[in-house]
Amino acid sequence: MTPGRLSIVLHTHMPYVEGFGTWPFGEEWLWEAMATCYLPLLDVLDARPDAVTVSLTPVLADQLEAPGVPERFLAFLRGTREESHRLDLDAHPELAPQLLHSRRRYRRAAASFERRGGDLIAAFARHARWTSAATHAVLPLLATDAGIRLQLETGIDAHRARFGAWDGGLWLPECAYGGWLDERLAEAAAGVACVELTDLGIDPRRALRTAAGPLLAPIDRELIDLVWRADGYPSGAGYADTHAFTERRHLAWAVDGRPYDPPRAAASVRADAADFAARAAARVAGGGWTVCALDTELLGHWWAEGVDWLAAAIDECARAGLALVPLDAEAYGEDAAPAPALPVTSWGRPRTLQTWSGPRAHGLAWRQRAAELRALGRPGAAPPSLRARRELLALQSSDWAFLISEDTAGPYPLERAAAHEAALDAALVGDGEPALRNLAPYLVTSPGVRVCRVPI
Repeated sequence: MTPGRLSIVLHTHMPYVEGFGTWPFGEEWLWEAMATCYLPLLDVLDARPDAVTVSLTPVLADQLEAPGVPERFLAFLRGTREESHRLDLDAHPELAPQLLHSRRRYRRAAASFERRGGDLIAAFARHARWTSAATHAVLPLLATDAGIRLQLETGIDAHRARFGAWDGGLWLPECAYGGWLDERLAEAAAGVACVELTDLGIDPRRALRTAAGPLLAPIDRELIDLVWRADGYPSGAGYADTHAFTERRHLAWAVDGRPYDPPRAAASVRADAADFAARAAARVAGGGWTVCALDTELLGHWWAEGVDWLAAAIDECARAGLALVPLDAEAYGEDAAPAPALPVTSWGRPRTLQTWSGPRAHGLAWRQRAAELRALGRPGAAPPSLRARRELLALQSSDWAFLISEDTAGPYPLERAAAHEAALDAALVGDGEPALRNLAPYLVTSPGVRVCRVPI
């Protein structure tokens, strides 16, 4: 076994919402994540390079580099958010310290964005080592090898076009894995991917090597749940309650209902970071290499102090003598064990594909599969047009079924899926006008040929 090591993997993702609605569902999701998560996170990554493994999904990158995004983002910060804070300050003078603190977060984001030249792709370039499938499709639910290849090749090709290189780290959307993916992963040159094998009796502190070659990195639920569990760190009494808002959706109260107090929250950050480092060090005291995978948007957006906690946790790991290293396929595979036969798994609830294919998802998985067969499964048919492939990719996003199953975005996900399905069928017969903005701008037309920044 290797000496004890920890890799923190941040899965950075947003469904394609730029240009598709504003409030309460739509592109303001992107603006909020940029302001409260991505920009503060970049400061941490720049100051602590190589401490964290960052996966940036192609569909998020599509939006970050879309024409007009810098201008609309700054208009949101300096227009919408300035005015909404002014109105809340007028309505709640008793919450002035909390609202002024909230306003400073958005003002800092605007200054940081301008300091970075309004280009988050360039800002992430030195950190985004991993990529993912093009639009975050649940790969085991796709109907054809051609569909899996389209998702993988489009995503990987876009990453290489943007960042110049790729070392084989691939985030499996929703950590959804089935053994039949192994050959497609090898074909795509994927070196390592995270998988959710909790409750299968498999030690998460050792890599698994598939017969086809790629490594599987079991994520360590014991460490992840320190953050994700209902009683995890973000539930601490002094942290901002990200489920309690003023009328204009600003954070002003702590989890225990008291007015938010930044020094009190900072003390919790320090304590929880030290606790995490101690537990992680104990987890690998006997050797091994464990992986703590988190959704990036949890940090800063859903847990207002999450980016501060990450910075403190990195520093505490160093003080504890714990090796915090990138999840690199070559080094990680040194002590790999042969992968056993594994069931289909994901990090949904339950650990099957039910979140995306069960009754709560309103049959969307089967509509997606049928659409894929119409587009890619016709023997002898000519390859579908670029527009048709883009509409298929948009329809295949895992986010629509997740939002439907969790019932957290009203009619928005069903409407988005239905619109992309209808647009795909129109594209297959050459009708209608495209409306996909900047989704998959590097889509390949044929092996070795890339379409770069074409109008859609």
